[in-house]
Amino acid sequence: MRRVVLITLAALVACAPNTQDTPFDVLIVNGTVYDGSTDPATQRNVGVRGGLIVTTSAPPDAAATTVVDASGLLVFPGFIDPHTHAPTNAADPEATAHRNFLTQGITTVIVGNDGRGVPGREATLAALERAGSGTNVAFFAGHGTIRRAVMNLADRAPDAAELDTMRRMVSDEMDAGALGLSTGLFYAPGSYAATDEVVELARVAAEMGGIYDTHLRDEGSYNIGVVAAVEEAIDVGHRAGLPVHISHIKALGTDSWGLSRDIIAVIDAARTDGIDVTANQYPWVASNTRLASALVPRWVMAGTPDEMRTRLRDPSLQARIRSEMTANLGRRGGPGAMLITSRASEWRGRTLEEIARVLELDPIAAAIEVVLSEDPSIASFVMNQEDIDRLRVQPWLMTGSDGGDGHPRFFASYPKAWRDFVVDRELLSAERFVNSSTGQVADTLRLCSRGYVRPGYAADIAIVDPDTFLPHATFEEPYRLSTGVVHLLVNGRIVIGDAKYLGTRAGTVLRSDRAPCE
Repeated sequence: MRRVVLITLAALVACAPNTQDTPFDVLIVNGTVYDGSTDPATQRNVGVRGGLIVTTSAPPDAAATTVVDASGLLVFPGFIDPHTHAPTNAADPEATAHRNFLTQGITTVIVGNDGRGVPGREATLAALERAGSGTNVAFFAGHGTIRRAVMNLADRAPDAAELDTMRRMVSDEMDAGALGLSTGLFYAPGSYAATDEVVELARVAAEMGGIYDTHLRDEGSYNIGVVAAVEEAIDVGHRAGLPVHISHIKALGTDSWGLSRDIIAVIDAARTDGIDVTANQYPWVASNTRLASALVPRWVMAGTPDEMRTRLRDPSLQARIRSEMTANLGRRGGPGAMLITSRASEWRGRTLEEIARVLELDPIAAAIEVVLSEDPSIASFVMNQEDIDRLRVQPWLMTGSDGGDGHPRFFASYPKAWRDFVVDRELLSAERFVNSSTGQVADTLRLCSRGYVRPGYAADIAIVDPDTFLPHATFEEPYRLSTGVVHLLVNGRIVIGDAKYLGTRAGTVLRSDRAPCE
């Protein structure tokens, strides 16, 4: 598909007036260009016109409406974040400005991960296209959202009519441009789905050129174990006939530390067998989810929220609930390793251990009280840096951020990964980091006109000062913007200039090219 896209774009450029005679909209000169591949960086002059890169060998004195001197700076393709929970509600223009992404150099965000999809997708994305967004937005069809629409939170297999309805809904999402099917098999209602159900729906995405993106059924030792969960994801891809992309891959919990070796072995074996398996990762030792998702057994969460609350209050169920929640708390590192992060929570900035002391309850009773009142987001400090590093250097691993209310990854993942893996510890070359954040992501997600600084590609370009490209968000101050992006172009328009956010809403909704990029 990429060949078709580029031939078409090349034809348009060829029919246009000579690039020497027609001024560029933007000319970037004297920068060190990392083109999105793993090829060595070179100094080049990049000419942009009509939202496209038209040349990377422009004369430095060529006519241009705007000339950007990138001396001493690095020129990257705009980063493509494969897993976010970025706002898409056009009625909230501050949120959809996506400033936290832009200041990391991110020009395209993917939404609908973890099986969530885009609720009210047709109206939501149409409104976003009319209003514009800070970044480009591409989306997945969400298994969980589709299943909930058909079956609510029923803990059972679908009947034939329900499965047919879900198939049609996946097809409709793919027709609208979805990248593929996403699942969140750790979360209700995805956790109630057997593998066969997922395969049936993934086949629809496969027939329409999509991929399978998954939050694994288990990232630690909650149910089937992380290694078996990776095997399940690969089985879905193999049986449905589509590429597999594992979101925020990790070995969660002390009893899973070291299993990155097994995960890598399973993925490498599948790739050797011809199954296209990739993954993304955020560079933090703490995860983020809801308190109930971390601790409350899935059978307790079945049905409506009121039914869950009734079970949590039922004295006859307390022994079983407390036993299972105690095991889950151990998987999360204990009450001292769970930090409340929700901006609106009265407990923000406190651990479950501290909350239990304040309430004069044991940690499980305290957790139940908090879930009943608000169910806030939490950060769990449950990953091992050695596992993160071992996964990070794999050739199939890409950079991502994920969302999370109060987690610094939403504001700082890309500069943190750059500083940690490239600058400070030199685990990755700069070229490989850029590739894993741009071209490789575009190829994997089948966004075939993005991800490279090459003629004919969309002019999503980040110009970065390597010395000041730094994360500033922390768990104490999670909403601090990153620095170091000196200039940023989205679809050829400057949205950050001279390190100042300009408020330009240059992003649009992207659709899958529905075939492998060439």
